[in-house]
Amino acid sequence: MNPDSPIRYDRLTMMLHWLTAVLVIGLFASAQVWEQLAKGTPLRKELQALHISCGLLLAVIVLSRLLWRLSRGRRLPPANRGVMNSLAKTAHLALYALLLSQIVLGFLFRWAQAEPFNFFGLFDVPTLITFDKSMKSVFGGLHEQVAWAIVILAGLHALMALVHHYGLRDNTLRRMLPGRGLD
Repeated sequence: MNPDSPIRYDRLTMMLHWLTAVLVIGLFASAQVWEQLAKGTPLRKELQALHISCGLLLAVIVLSRLLWRLSRGRRLPPANRGVMNSLAKTAHLALYALLLSQIVLGFLFRWAQAEPFNFFGLFDVPTLITFDKSMKSVFGGLHEQVAWAIVILAGLHALMALVHHYGLRDNTLRRMLPGRGLD
């Protein structure tokens, strides 16, 4: 495909992509902030509750993205060729794998803490699996490591979109931006 081809992703794909980006940034930032706060403080507890609820929302959005992509989402020809196309596909698959892993680890981490949690105070999330509390540090450590991997890979993803836009001057970034001019 010519990278300047006037094609963009469908609106739902774009919306789910940008919601994912905003949630990932917010989730990572909230965890970094609460780590600086004293344990047991109200603000720390509120940030943790918000983090959990937004993590549950991210789970719904990521699963929706996958279902939409596999069923109806607009398939665009690759913006790259050869090695660049292979690297882009690998990075996208890795991001999905990391996001799904992070969601699972988030649940496992909470269940290992044996503390109830809810979705924005609307309903409680049932405990489906019980663990020895010693698993809390294992799941928590993995959850943190995967978070860093997601942020690094998503940062590279964003950087490459900017390289395409400003360096290569093609429409790769515009394909995921709402607006007029490409359709």
